[in-house]
Amino acid sequence: MPSILQVEDVSKYIGELVLFKDVNIQLNEGEKAALVGINGAGKTSLLNIIAQKDAPDEGEIRIASGKKLGYLPQNPVLDEQKTVMETLFQSENENVLYIQSYEEALISGDIKEIGRQVSRMDNLKLWDFENKIKQILTQLDINDFHKKTGELSGGQKKRIALANTLLNEPDLLLLDEPTNHLDLGIIEWLENYLQRSAVSLLMVTHDRFFLDRICNFIFEIDRERIFRYQGNYSRFVEQRQKRIEQEELEVGKAQNLLRKEEEWMNRMPQARGTKAKYRIDNYYRLKEKSEQGRNEKTMNIAVKESRLGSKILVAKNLNFKWDGIYYLKDFSYTFSRFEKIGIIGNNGSGKSTFLEIMTGQLKPETGILETGETIKFGYYRQAGMDFDENMKVLDAVTNIAETITMDNGSTITASQFLNYFLFPYPRQHDYIYKLSGGEKRRLYLCTVLMQNPNFLILDEPTNDLDISSLQVLEEYLSAFNGCVMVVSHDRYFMDNVVDHLFVFRGKGEIKDFPGNYSVYFEWGKKQEKSETVKTHTKEKKERSGSPEKRNKLSFNEKRELQQLEEELDLLEKEKAALEDELNSGMLDTESLNQKSQRFGEILSIIDTRSDRWLELSERDE
Repeated sequence: MPSILQVEDVSKYIGELVLFKDVNIQLNEGEKAALVGINGAGKTSLLNIIAQKDAPDEGEIRIASGKKLGYLPQNPVLDEQKTVMETLFQSENENVLYIQSYEEALISGDIKEIGRQVSRMDNLKLWDFENKIKQILTQLDINDFHKKTGELSGGQKKRIALANTLLNEPDLLLLDEPTNHLDLGIIEWLENYLQRSAVSLLMVTHDRFFLDRICNFIFEIDRERIFRYQGNYSRFVEQRQKRIEQEELEVGKAQNLLRKEEEWMNRMPQARGTKAKYRIDNYYRLKEKSEQGRNEKTMNIAVKESRLGSKILVAKNLNFKWDGIYYLKDFSYTFSRFEKIGIIGNNGSGKSTFLEIMTGQLKPETGILETGETIKFGYYRQAGMDFDENMKVLDAVTNIAETITMDNGSTITASQFLNYFLFPYPRQHDYIYKLSGGEKRRLYLCTVLMQNPNFLILDEPTNDLDISSLQVLEEYLSAFNGCVMVVSHDRYFMDNVVDHLFVFRGKGEIKDFPGNYSVYFEWGKKQEKSETVKTHTKEKKERSGSPEKRNKLSFNEKRELQQLEEELDLLEKEKAALEDELNSGMLDTESLNQKSQRFGEILSIIDTRSDRWLELSERDE
């Protein structure tokens, strides 16, 4: 398989800070890889260098001749004066520009111009491509083409930028946190799109579900170096642990040998002549190796919660409208201690509005909200904290409190607490503008938790946090003795934290679902298939004569039903075997691509066969 990307001996420095050194990456055509590492390791910086938005201090980037690059940055910058259509069709793809001309002709109503554009679409055979564009825009819920991008929300802007990137049909796609600000339905669509696409992919994401389902290679930036792993995220976790154990074993051996060599160095200074030079050189190599112990630090959130009384929060028949649209309709609920609630729903369905009402930032139009006297909210907003970028990290925290109470009752200084959040003492005296996006998010989380809340409300807390920090936050929230409400698109995080869901269905309707996201997702798939079967059955009833004839299976249909059951059983076994092979990390690139393609085909066949089986089996009852 030919190479599409070569990163050769690339290094990047910020002042005296080394982000990464002598990094080498090779990505072949059709491979889908992720770049992972702790916040501040340089993931976004490396993507910017590959996308030629920045230059390396050393080394070079090579992209195969004639291959087109597409880049979706973490926070896309759009011209706020341009309309959605103007932004969407800022393209290097000539076909996209032709389709733009056709769409503009339709809007103008100029019959002659429409005829001319239709003729060109015919000659260039662009109708299939136009359908593909419309499918992408529909799936990304992009409909209002004449709105200025300055009027859009962060999630809408991200979708516009994503659509524009995909419409250009790049050969090499770079994505920086692509799932941030996207709702769950769109994330699932994007997963399916990338799985089916032949595009070569390198992305930065903390979304572990997304990593598991898309990637067949993982690159990790760790202590200025890069490591390559074959397989998805689950396989990466296993291989990384083995690598660390091997490294620690080698460091331990070096430390044991070093003690002997130090004795020799101290005992025989006169022997440091030409004959012993090799041994002296070996001593310094051992010394360097012995100092490579990991001493890995993880975020520590051992914060004391304020006392929580028996009455927490009671909502009675709450209603809230804006511009005639309901965002909350007749909502009643009594919150309990230890409760962990996940909040999901499409963008614009009212999730953030709901949190503002629960915390008293917004008043409901009607209804009563009773708040317990002991409630102390910790509200982590999606927009983040409006830090003064020219303030030092330590000053931002001491302005809130100089001491913090921990869960064991002890009191520590703001500086010590920052150290728990992986801000070492020198970093505490850096200005906030020098922090990475993930470090700013970690600092914001620090300022929320240091106030010892007993009711935590977290609106997209996983955006920009590295995987290690997410795991620590998951453990903290699982053991939290107060109440937790979380809005998140991170399915893995939700599964590990919440015990039930508030599902926002739009028009103010909220459904309380007993289970985590994975349970809800499976339930939704079954409901969807059931509705499909009911629709098919209803249509056939309307076309059919007597009920007896309508419901009875013919001999051929009964035989088809039996064959479908046997076929589905074999397909499920093949699917399970393919999953094991794809996650084994033992396949070469060609086999990996073949197996991935077959896996996609199997999923499609199972869906089709399952629909037909449901239809026949319901009539056979």
